[in-house]
Amino acid sequence: MTQGPAHSLQFRLAIRLALVYALAAIIGIVAIAVRAYDVEETLRDRELRLRAMDISRSVVIDAAGVVRLELPPSLAGAYASTGEEVFAIRTADGRVLAAQPRAFGDQVARWPLATDEPSWFQVKNGDDPSIDLSGLSVAIDSPAGALSITVAQASGAHALVESVVNDFIFDAVRWIPLLLVATLGAGVWAIRSGLAPISQVSHIAAKIGPDDTNVRLPEHNVPVEIAPLVASMNRALDRLDRGFAVQREFTANAAHELRTPLAILTAALDGLPSSGEVDKLKADVARMNRLVEQLMRVARLDALPLDITSDVDLHEIAASVVAAVAPLAIMNRQTLELIADEGPTFVKGNVHAIEDAIRNLIENAMAHSPEGAPITVKVGPPDSVSVSDRGPGISAEDRARIFERFWRGSDARAGGAGLGLSIVGEIMKAHQGTVSIEDNPDGGAVLKLSFRRASGPS
Repeated sequence: MTQGPAHSLQFRLAIRLALVYALAAIIGIVAIAVRAYDVEETLRDRELRLRAMDISRSVVIDAAGVVRLELPPSLAGAYASTGEEVFAIRTADGRVLAAQPRAFGDQVARWPLATDEPSWFQVKNGDDPSIDLSGLSVAIDSPAGALSITVAQASGAHALVESVVNDFIFDAVRWIPLLLVATLGAGVWAIRSGLAPISQVSHIAAKIGPDDTNVRLPEHNVPVEIAPLVASMNRALDRLDRGFAVQREFTANAAHELRTPLAILTAALDGLPSSGEVDKLKADVARMNRLVEQLMRVARLDALPLDITSDVDLHEIAASVVAAVAPLAIMNRQTLELIADEGPTFVKGNVHAIEDAIRNLIENAMAHSPEGAPITVKVGPPDSVSVSDRGPGISAEDRARIFERFWRGSDARAGGAGLGLSIVGEIMKAHQGTVSIEDNPDGGAVLKLSFRRASGPS
């Protein structure tokens, strides 16, 4: 039974791999974003700490013992009256030593003094309430003693860092899915290549049938997970092969052993005076002889592969078979005719096997045709031979099973064993040809054998 892609091992592994990659990508993007924003916060906090340390180092005591702030020019420029960077310094008694701007110092003067552990805050700029400030307060030792230093920056002061972080996260969100697709494609390719030996084993196993029991599944280069299964299948095929061999040998031996007593029985019946009972026995023995002959043909077909490399003349073979079977047709009060173009019709095949196939078709037609009905053997068009009868025909339901061994239709007049047409099917399969069934316009059936064309006699 054919199953959809959802039942494919490759499909299931690919879906699971895609889910793992998608989950990994989501986790990776979230982790990168969190880490990037954390780095941004760390950089801002570190910068504020360094500013506080720089300011504390700028507090000096002059010769008169007065504590004052002397900012270097570079630091003084940063605290110009832009309102984006502010600070305030308070002494241990809470007095504001210096502040920029003064309004910020007035705000800080109402706060508790800082400790050694930084405290973070967000406030409005006293000079410009439209500006949001974020900063820290920390206690730092200086030549003037412990100082409570508060520094803050406007929220837009780190626009460059924020832009870099946002661009980095955007690039991660854009490129990680593309990387995911690329790695998923590589993963699917790896799965397909890894499962290629399994596909090869599957294709070989699908071709194994009753005619190919000598084929074994390759055990090299297969995954260790299925190596025991492959080995077990090969052992099962070994047992099947031995079973088929025993069956073929039994069929051949049984048919061979039956030929002699049947020949003796036939000769004895021929010596008896004709009567109704003797004639019935002769007919029964004739059917048994035909069955034994068919069993011998089956055994030959099963035992050795046919050599179909020769160029043979269909016209000549059909004429020979018609001549051999003509006395039987006369005895059955039937007419047998051959229609063929002049000249040879060459195909690739085995002479004896094709003779058996045509003979079986003619005998089948004779068995199903009434007395006086014509049976026509026609060679051509170019690479085929057909046998037409005037019997009841073959129903559409029977056509699907007519070439099975030992299968018989509903026509009890045939009296056969159901081997003739199965032999024809096996012969055509060995010849890489086809056997088809058509309705005879005049009533009955037409069975047609089509072969591979040959260039000429070999």
